[in-house]
Amino acid sequence: MSAEKLYTPGVLALTIELANWPAIENLPLHGEARSATCGSTLGVDLALDDAGTISSIGLRVRACAVGQAAAAIFARHAKGQDLASLQAAHDRIEGWLDGEAPIADWPDLELLVAARDYPARHGAIMLPWKAAISALSSAPAAS
Repeated sequence: MSAEKLYTPGVLALTIELANWPAIENLPLHGEARSATCGSTLGVDLALDDAGTISSIGLRVRACAVGQAAAAIFARHAKGQDLASLQAAHDRIEGWLDGEAPIADWPDLELLVAARDYPARHGAIMLPWKAAISALSSAPAAS
């Protein structure tokens, strides 16, 4: 499969959306993730609401267009998610990438379907979920 099929207009359009979620250093939770396969990195800044779900998000993305697109897809739908829902989504998306499951149920993920044929890009796709899980895992428990 050629890069033209991987870097579709939809994927490239998503990269522009990252401007909507700049890093927000003063948010209380921070997480980072790095892809071992390609070296892409992603940092996430989060705040939670009283229910323990994401209320604010900021991103620092240093990744290929596929990783950037995955970050935009994540950011589009991260508000209202909690640690358990992100862990479940992470596992379903990994299964989807490995071809073990039908398309994962995270909205808009179908825009990355061509990347399933590029295992070297799978790590970049998973970055936002890994970074957010890291950030939420460090959050103080609600009392």
